[in-house]
Amino acid sequence: MSLKPFDIEVDPPSEELMEIARRELRETPEIRTSAVEELRALLKEAKDMYFSEDEEFLLIFLRPCHFYADSALKMMRRIAEFKKSNHPLLHALKPEEEKLAFIDHNVVNVLTNRDQKGRRVLLVNCGAAWDPKAVSSEQLFRVFFLIHLVAQLEPATQINGIVVVLDFDGLSLKQVKALSPSFSRRLITFIQDAMPLRLKEVHILKQPYIFNMVWALFKPFIREKLKSRIFFHGMDMRKLHKHIDPCDLPANYGGDRPPINYGGKEWYPCVYNYIDHINQWNTFGFVPNIFFHGNDLHKFHQYVSVDRLPADYGGNLPPIDYSGQDWYPCVEAQLDHINKYQQCGFVDSHQA
Repeated sequence: MSLKPFDIEVDPPSEELMEIARRELRETPEIRTSAVEELRALLKEAKDMYFSEDEEFLLIFLRPCHFYADSALKMMRRIAEFKKSNHPLLHALKPEEEKLAFIDHNVVNVLTNRDQKGRRVLLVNCGAAWDPKAVSSEQLFRVFFLIHLVAQLEPATQINGIVVVLDFDGLSLKQVKALSPSFSRRLITFIQDAMPLRLKEVHILKQPYIFNMVWALFKPFIREKLKSRIFFHGMDMRKLHKHIDPCDLPANYGGDRPPINYGGKEWYPCVYNYIDHINQWNTFGFVPNIFFHGNDLHKFHQYVSVDRLPADYGGNLPPIDYSGQDWYPCVEAQLDHINKYQQCGFVDSHQA
């Protein structure tokens, strides 16, 4: 299935695509409208989280959850938790900060065509093509994360899902050492709990014997659902062809298409074009304990009861008729404690 090279498809789904959505995801106009409204209501109740309530955005979560709003909300909560747990890695993520990893190192790539089932195919070069000294495992993850943010904007990908191909050709101890237990756990947690895309298959290719060390790191974290979708092919591309038609694969993998002559360098402009979505995604997740209410005191009352607030802030108590002048004697009475507190802290090394 040919596409416009190095761009994504954000057009509304075709009738054929909507039929797949109806058959596989329960999506009909009526169910979609109902699920969107229900998810909006659930988000309003979930005061500790913030996500956009725009319908197109909510579909990112509703489609992989088969339009069950409660399941979509649980996924959003898992995403918020993942962002919180990996805050140093993902905070204020920007494509320009990973530009060199995209342009100078062909580690993560995406086929310019879909497969025979309309799925996006993501390629990850985990073997000799990856130099962990040039692109750390953390950078590799951030590149993968940025690509998933852009892919989730495609209705066709939301509906048909994605396929991941992991190419371990030339894997050595250098790459094995970079695939630490913490990286392995983070990646698998993301895929299983915090990635709002339908991951249909994972194909592991050209893995040498040393790959067993890598698999031993990943295996403890993989649940049964994902395990059933992982396939090992080694050098036998005929096994891969049972899942992806050779007509949709490049010659690198025994396919009929020309060898791959593109990579992250060509895809980077596409990722950067959707910087607004990436920046918006950075704001989503758990709400910090700072709330902005403006003149809408009803919002304030959701956190502090009106029975405990003065009339100045829409409460039931009398207006405030006191100030710091009235509180000063109380502070002054605790002068001994204040003086002791000022003596606390690090000991001067010259006095020690």
